[in-house]
Amino acid sequence: MSETTAAGQRADMVRNRRLLLGAATAAFAERGVEVSMGEIAQRAGLAKGTVFRHFASKEDLLAAIMLQLLDRLTGTADRLRQADDAAAALREFMTNGVEALAADRAFCEVVGRPSLQNPDVRAAINHLCDAAEALTARAREQGAVRDDVTGTDIVLLLGGIHQTAAPLLADQPQAWRRYLELALDGLHVPNAGALPEQPPRGLPLDGSPATG
Repeated sequence: MSETTAAGQRADMVRNRRLLLGAATAAFAERGVEVSMGEIAQRAGLAKGTVFRHFASKEDLLAAIMLQLLDRLTGTADRLRQADDAAAALREFMTNGVEALAADRAFCEVVGRPSLQNPDVRAAINHLCDAAEALTARAREQGAVRDDVTGTDIVLLLGGIHQTAAPLLADQPQAWRRYLELALDGLHVPNAGALPEQPPRGLPLDGSPATG
């Protein structure tokens, strides 16, 4: 096989994977996880066998879509880690995070929990928490947030803000911004008393208690 032919095949694989992920994201958001792999292939304009060459099962496809979102959020956190203004960096990260959840709310509601069974998704969530902690630590050092806020708190708040605004988003697509501002104000409370309960030591992704 020539280098030109191999390069063309790789380009086709990348293109097909992108088409499949886009079609699957839309289909799952519209109709839930019962959508067949055949329908996803049809939406993508590809043969059904192409789906299975990229994803051995529907569960693998669900996980791949969730990994896209998690990787995007982690990339944002990593990009902002060295920003001079830690408060502005944390604000940008949280804004991007809640905006992404709001934009993909139907998919996240349908697919989010099933995909947590995938070890790669679980690892990516832990990586996101680590990246958020790096941002939050700098914000703590600069006095931009209260001393007892952690990166895992921030990741949990992203979902919490989204869920708070979710009933309003059909009529007010930007309603999440109101609750984001309330959360950001609460993160920076000068001379605040200690928060009740210990900070989370991780996310209990399988329903079991988090361990340190």
